[in-house]
Amino acid sequence: MTLTRSLFTGLALLSSALLGIAHANDDSPGLTMMGTTPSVPKNIVIMIGDGMGPAYTSAYRYYKNNPDTEEIEQTVFDRLLVGSASTYPAKISGYVTDSAAAATALATGIKSYNGAVSVDIHKRPITTIMEQAKKRGLATGIAVTSQINHATPAAFLTHNESRRNYDEIAKSLLNTDTDVMLGGGKRYFPAKLIQQFEAKGYQYLSDFSQLETASSPKVIGLFADVQLPWAINERGAHKLSKMTSKALELLSKNQDGFVLLVEGSLIDWAGHNNDIVTAMAEMDEFANAIEVVEQYARQHNDTLMLVTADHNTGGLSIGAEGEYIWKTDIINGVSTSPDVIATRALKYDDWQTKVSDALGFKLSQNEETQLSLARMQGVEVMTTAIKNLIDTRSFTGWTTGGHTGVDVQIFASGPASTLFSGFQDNTDIANKLMSLLPKEAKVVNQVKQSSTIDKRVEVNDIEVNEPVVDTPTLNN
Repeated sequence: MTLTRSLFTGLALLSSALLGIAHANDDSPGLTMMGTTPSVPKNIVIMIGDGMGPAYTSAYRYYKNNPDTEEIEQTVFDRLLVGSASTYPAKISGYVTDSAAAATALATGIKSYNGAVSVDIHKRPITTIMEQAKKRGLATGIAVTSQINHATPAAFLTHNESRRNYDEIAKSLLNTDTDVMLGGGKRYFPAKLIQQFEAKGYQYLSDFSQLETASSPKVIGLFADVQLPWAINERGAHKLSKMTSKALELLSKNQDGFVLLVEGSLIDWAGHNNDIVTAMAEMDEFANAIEVVEQYARQHNDTLMLVTADHNTGGLSIGAEGEYIWKTDIINGVSTSPDVIATRALKYDDWQTKVSDALGFKLSQNEETQLSLARMQGVEVMTTAIKNLIDTRSFTGWTTGGHTGVDVQIFASGPASTLFSGFQDNTDIANKLMSLLPKEAKVVNQVKQSSTIDKRVEVNDIEVNEPVVDTPTLNN
């Protein structure tokens, strides 16, 4: 981001403040005319539905609709919709972003290349909202369904020139002083590294059953080797919702406030797989986590909740094959994820019955023949055949196994939520959020542990990050 863009963003934020969000950088939140609701938040909860483009929230509405009523019921997304955002990365990477570049934009307010973890196009570290919050005395935390060192959480917490450097990123989390880290990723955290976390005062949780009793202000919970299980295969477990609730509980112990990132990571993974039944189950769990935060915010009216997506995945279409139909009864009738159905089909001689029972409908002769041929080629081919069968039956379409460049939606509630109304860029989201952090009492320019320096430009009390030209490059 250039200085000109930073100044423009700062002035835009100031204009918004003058129109109704006054005192955005006061040490103490102001009150609205009603005298009860703070004009700026003490706590900020950022929720990202990874890959959750507009078609996903529309599909979710119909997926959840009660077919026995005439009215199509609203969802939490319909209630909270306030705006939209563009997602393109730095020019060097074109128009279609990956999760790392998108998360970098959302965490720092600066565009970078695909694969970048909060470094600029020259691979120099950029200060994140979590780092700013920490410097100003706030608690910070993440709760995600991917590994905690995956692209999105990594970009909010640390820096690396490549999202693929999972081991490096895992080690770097030790020096972030993040208070709560919940998700998957045991594979990347060997015993020696865990011991280092514990030596720093972290309580380590290795099993999800331990989450409920966690009470330490510093917690690292790794509940899977890589990703958490698909929500559709653990109906009622509500793991993201429970991690969100626990994170809110622990972070609330900081009297100065907190910034929490919650990611429905596996919406994206299901989208990459072109797996509609798994995607809708992940959407349902993410929506449930949003409602957990909503409930918290009702009890703590100084909490801003900002929900968005980093990009769109899969090119999902509601309707396909030229037909004006989308059959949610087919999707709702599937009991487990297609990969589980395929794995079971390879184990049993009477696989046709097992598959039909799991899909919720009787296979036609032609469908049996197609699946039989796929079954002979192994579990991956069988999984793809089952997904294709569900798509055909439900009239679900996909255009890609990757990302697309469409704009994403923004949902918000709480103090200063009106800042996010209308269209904006994803970097604007970050800059607006950072403008709502409390003013820093210490000298602005400080040498950090990473040997990088943040240079800030004050624009009418709105701080804007600018990278220092001679900041050292990260090494692999």
